[in-house]
Parts: sequence; C-alpha cells; structure tokens
Amino acid sequence: MSFTELWESLLPVGRDAATGGYRRFAWTEEDAACRGWFIRAAAERKLRSHPDRNGNLWAWWDQPRTASGPRGSGAGAVVTGSHLDSVPDGGAFDGPLGVVSGFAALDLLRARGFAPARPIAVAAFCEEEGARFGVACLGSRLLAGAIDPRAARALRDGDGVTFAEAMAAAGYDPGRIGPDDGLLGGISAFVELHIEQGRGLEDLGAPVGIAEAIWPHGRWRLDFTGRADHAGTTKLADRSDPVLPFAATVISARQAAANHRALATFGKVTALPGAANAICASVSAWLDARAPTRALLDATVAEILVMAERASHKHRVRLRERQESFTPTVEFDARLRNRLAATLDTSGPDSPAVPVLATGAGHDAGVLAARVPTAMLFVRNPSGVSHSPAEHAEAADCEAGVTALADVLADLAGTGAAPPRRTQGGGGW
Repeated sequence: MSFTELWESLLPVGRDAATGGYRRFAWTEEDAACRGWFIRAAAERKLRSHPDRNGNLWAWWDQPRTASGPRGSGAGAVVTGSHLDSVPDGGAFDGPLGVVSGFAALDLLRARGFAPARPIAVAAFCEEEGARFGVACLGSRLLAGAIDPRAARALRDGDGVTFAEAMAAAGYDPGRIGPDDGLLGGISAFVELHIEQGRGLEDLGAPVGIAEAIWPHGRWRLDFTGRADHAGTTKLADRSDPVLPFAATVISARQAAANHRALATFGKVTALPGAANAICASVSAWLDARAPTRALLDATVAEILVMAERASHKHRVRLRERQESFTPTVEFDARLRNRLAATLDTSGPDSPAVPVLATGAGHDAGVLAARVPTAMLFVRNPSGVSHSPAEHAEAADCEAGVTALADVLADLAGTGAAPPRRTQGGGGW
C-alpha cells in the first residue's frame, strides 16, 4: 500500500463535515476508530501490535531469529510514531502524519530488502493534545513517569467524566496506568516525524528539517468569581462582573508576551451561567504560555498574573490561579540529532545541509527525551498554519518525509553499514 493510500484510509475518521476539522478525542468512538485503523495497519504488515498499560499503541517489526539468540534479543529498539488525537476542529496532519509515515517507512525499508538488526516499532500515543482531559502528552507523560497516576485518573472532561471512567468504558484498566520502565528500558532511540507548526522550512525552501529544541511551555487555569445578576437592572457601579478582569487579562497577556519575546494565548474560556441577559457569576480561562527560555517564560506569566490580580481587585472579583502543566526546555539528544543530520546529508553543492530548527510546540518526543535518546523530523508546512483545518503539507513533501524517516530507521536499526543514500530524483528531496 502506498503512502497516499494509507493516508487516505485514515483521513475520514473523526472529520467534521461542517468545518472540515477533526474531533478525535481520547476514549471516544472516534478514538476507537483510530485505534482500529492502527491495529489493522499493523496486521496488514504482519507487525506484532498491543496497547501498553497507559493506552498507547505499539506495532513491532522484530528482527528475525539468529544463531546468536531468539527474536527480540538484539540491542535496544528503535521507535518512531506520534499521535492520532486532535484538538477541537484540528487539522489532518498534526500527529497522524507521524504515525502514517512510520508505517510507510517500514513499507519502504521492506521494499529495499532491508533486514533490521534490532526491533523497530511504530507508536501512537494517547491524549497528546489534552483536548479532552486538559493535560497535553498524557500518554507519554504516564509512560515516562512525568505525572502521578492518581492525578491522571482524577482528571475530568467538560462533562465531569474522569479519565479513569472514560478509560474503563473503552475497555482498558485505569488501575494499571503509570510508568513502564521495562518498556522504556528496551528503547535505544525514539524519532518522531511531525508536520512543522510554523513557516521555518517554507522560508528556507526545505521539505524536511530536524528539531533542535522545544521551548519551555505550560498551562495555567485562572478562575474569576464575581456575582451573578440581572443585565438590565444592575447599575454598572454595583456589579462584580468577572468578565471585566478576564478581558483586561487577555489584553495584558498580549503585551506581556511582546515584552518578553514569548507567546501567550487564552484559547479556552468558560463563562457561567452563560445567559445573554445575565451578568456572569464566574469565568474560567486557560492560559497557554511559551518562550525561548525559562526566564522569559517565568517573567511573562508573572506579569500576566499580576495584571489579573490588579484587575480582579478593581472590579471586586475573586481570582484563583493554578498551574496545570509545565514542560521545561527540551534539548534533543545532540549525538542522535547529529546522526540524523549525517544520515540525511546528500553532501552535494546543490544539496544544502538539512535545516535544524527550534519549536514552540510540545510533542511526545519532548516528554520521552527525559528517559530515552530522542529526535524529531519536521515536514514542511507551506502555510505555517496548525491546529486548524487549513493545516497542510504537499504530497511530495510527505513522501520526502517518509524517505528521510526510512533512511534514519535504517541507519539506527541496521548492522552498522552505511544506510542506502537518496538521490535527487524519485523519492529524494
């Protein structure tokens, strides 16, 4: 099956006909359909597939039995993959491109006659976007021990359903979630391919790039509590309207981000009771903040919270704030990154070095980097748009990403011989 055929087999799952965006949330019918697709893709390739204790999916291409030992006894496994879930009305490529490309890269390696000296796996991580339960990269965080399992089980979605309840309803045992040192201990390298969530590669004229680092980032919840009242009879001077300090905080966040070369976004807001003719009783808002360094991030958030407190006091509104998640700066493994660069270097006068880029977007690779050598490949996004139906990658660039990933997997899982080199024609780039 070609990359295009494999890609199109997943494309309809979870797509909203009205918006063109995707709604693939953890432990829903759409998520079950994505899991079914993954298991079928593995079976079609005769890969050994299974979920881990946290609901992440794995498909294994084990090296054959040899005189030196049984199947699976070689050096640490090489893993690729990404995630299949989405933000509300997200694009088709964010996450799924890495999973589809993983399977397509294995197809390409087999077509070349490549025989791995160590196991290769394709993984699909659970609840990467945090769209349902609010914590990004939840599956990889649980696997790596970066979140307390009890706290994860207690997470609730917008309808009050806990992560544990949703997981159990999907047929999984939430009592088993948590770090899996045995699984991680058998991995020698993880390489995630992902659409670039920006225009860096487009501006450089390159279809594929390598990630250098991920900016530190986090999410903070701000609860503004005022007093519900009548919109038509309550004098302005008598109001305790939580929308006012919230609005002031949004404006201050934009200025704080500009002051510190950071990014700050309020993308999720809940106003209650939500009647058009009533003053709100409360507003809950989630701040997403990212910056090139921890110091700049801390300064940005501190400035925003100070302004939120001042505006709340001015309008006689109570403010409660708490940090819901945080990921420090991730520097991807330098030796692995250099190895990817060497593998993908065509060394010709018309073939410039593969670009190396930092990113403000979080990824499962960033979480796993604390436990295993990790690297990322980016595929060009001509519009730079992401988390939107407008997200896009050209078919030729996707094919270039598959070829690059196959070359990397061949190098990392091979016998030590030089991997096959690409040419400028055909599937090269």
